[in-house]
Amino acid sequence: MKKVFYLLSLSLFAMQTFAQTNEKDIIHLWPGSVPGETAPKKAAVPTKDTSRGVIRLTDVTDPVMQVFLPEKSKANGAAVVICPGGGYQILAINLEGYEVARWLNEQGYTAFVLQYRVPQKQEGALQDVQRAIRIVRSRAGEWNLQKEKLGVLGFSAGGSLSARASTLYNKKTYTPIDAGDSASARPDFALLIYPAYLDQGPNHTLTPELQVDGHTPPTFLFATADDPYANSALVMAGALREAKVHVELHMYAKGGHGYGLRPDNKAGLAWSLLASHWLERNVREK
Repeated sequence: MKKVFYLLSLSLFAMQTFAQTNEKDIIHLWPGSVPGETAPKKAAVPTKDTSRGVIRLTDVTDPVMQVFLPEKSKANGAAVVICPGGGYQILAINLEGYEVARWLNEQGYTAFVLQYRVPQKQEGALQDVQRAIRIVRSRAGEWNLQKEKLGVLGFSAGGSLSARASTLYNKKTYTPIDAGDSASARPDFALLIYPAYLDQGPNHTLTPELQVDGHTPPTFLFATADDPYANSALVMAGALREAKVHVELHMYAKGGHGYGLRPDNKAGLAWSLLASHWLERNVREK
């Protein structure tokens, strides 16, 4: 009964957050046409599936970021672009977006929840995350942010997208549209939580698209051994280690996949505590 009540409360909180967002808290990534997009621009569509108290968005044709600001007394000048997961089909917008943003806010980080293009628009998603990073960096003064303390945090497919952002930041995926596009798209750090699709090379090796080298940003990875996608974290960590990139990997025995920060799964508590310490050492203290 407690679990049902908790999930219902989360669902109501998320729907309220989704419905009551002020327009000033929303940043539309593409003021004109969306590169490569043929469908008309419109708000994302929540699916009918709300199991586990998760709001699932699909049909994203007008990519946006939702801004979550910490209390001024807690603000530390660092920011994180959050990429929710969902198999590149949907976005688990509350489970791996809003709830994570509030957790980051409590620690003083400004959070930007990204609605990147789905379903099955991987190239568009990369354009969206690159554009999002550039917008935050070019407008950092508006939120009292330090330009060199901007990272990405992704879950599952969002972890894949965050890894792509970390390794393909020099890839020109779209024609610049304004002065903001002169800013770097390279994240200063990355957190990949139960990432997927990073082991699509021969014999489950690193996905060839990912260009890991000495300039890839410091990376934190977390997965569990019973996660069917766990090999992604292993091969990514190995590639980062070989490139002599600062990397920290944690592999727990149980937890599965897609738990976010939910307290009914101990893996959610584990990664959040470990990631908090990692951020303290590698971002806040720098």
